[in-house]
Amino acid sequence: MATKVEIYTWRSCPFCISAKNLLKNKGVEFTEYAIDGDEAARSKMAKRSSGRRSVPQIFVNDQHIGGCDDLYDLDAGGNLDPLLQ
Repeated sequence: MATKVEIYTWRSCPFCISAKNLLKNKGVEFTEYAIDGDEAARSKMAKRSSGRRSVPQIFVNDQHIGGCDDLYDLDAGGNLDPLLQ
């Protein structure tokens, strides 16, 4: 089964761009939900992420990973690649 990666973003958010670049550099395909100005989509994201309303919010196989810093922390600790397998 392919790993399902989803990321909620704002198009001009530097943290969103950085998180997407890390995933792209690892060759990971992901579904992006650009929620710029869409309060309904932001509310849906917040519901999935236990109330977090900042972007990006990243999910792997429907498990909430967190934001950009959380993604980079997982990578630095060697825990991101196994999660993406």
